[in-house]
Amino acid sequence: MSTPTDTPTTTSPKRSSTRSKLIVWAILAAVVTAGIIAFLVARGSSTAAAPEDAGQVVRENSRVLSKAPDEQAVLVEFLDYECESCRAAYPFIEDLRAEYADTVTFVHRYFPLPGHRNSVNAALAVEAAAQQGQYEAMYQRMYETQTEWGESAEDKSAVFRGFAEDLGLDMAAFDAAVADPATTERVQLDVTDGEALGVGGTPTFFLDGEVLNPESLEQFRAAVEAAATD
Repeated sequence: MSTPTDTPTTTSPKRSSTRSKLIVWAILAAVVTAGIIAFLVARGSSTAAAPEDAGQVVRENSRVLSKAPDEQAVLVEFLDYECESCRAAYPFIEDLRAEYADTVTFVHRYFPLPGHRNSVNAALAVEAAAQQGQYEAMYQRMYETQTEWGESAEDKSAVFRGFAEDLGLDMAAFDAAVADPATTERVQLDVTDGEALGVGGTPTFFLDGEVLNPESLEQFRAAVEAAATD
C-alpha cells in the first residue's frame, strides 16, 4: 500500500489578495469599533469623569484652525462633521476666516452628536489626521464630501481612512491614533466642555467667550467685525 504524502495547497494570487484585503478590513473594523465603544462609554460617564475645570471655551490643546497675528477676537465653533447645518455654515466661516485672518483667531471644538452614526468616526479620523499636522485638510474633506457619507446607517470609517490615504498620511500612525484611548479622551474633553457650557446642538459659536446667537448672517458678520475692531 502506498503511503499518502502531503500535497501542497496552492492559492491563486487573486484569492490571496482578496483574503489579505478581508483581513485588513476585519482588523480596521475591530479598531474603529473599539474606539467608538470607548467614546460612548466615556460619554455615558462624562458627568462622573468630568474634570474640575470643565466648561472652558478654549483649552491649550484646542484645535486652532487659524491664529491671527494681531489677535483682537477669538471665534470658537463646537461642531459635528456629520451635521448638515455645520456643513452649511462651513463656506461662510471660511469667508470670515479669509476676511479677518489678521485679527480673528478661529478655533474648532469637537461635538459629535449621538444621533449621527458616523459623527464619532469622523471626529476620531480628523483628530488622528491633526496629530500629523493635517487638521485643516481633513476637516475640509469631511464637509466637502458629507453628502456622500452623511446620514448613513453604515459605518463609514473605511471612507475616512481613504481620506487619510489621499492626504499621504502615515497610515500605521493614523490607525494607531484612531484606536488610541487618548484620542477618544481628547474628543470627549471637547464634548464635556461643550455640555458644561450648555451646548446642545451644532454648530454653536462662542465669540470671545460668549455664546453667539445671531438671527442672520449679517448679524453674525457684524458681531465678528465689531469684536475684531475693538
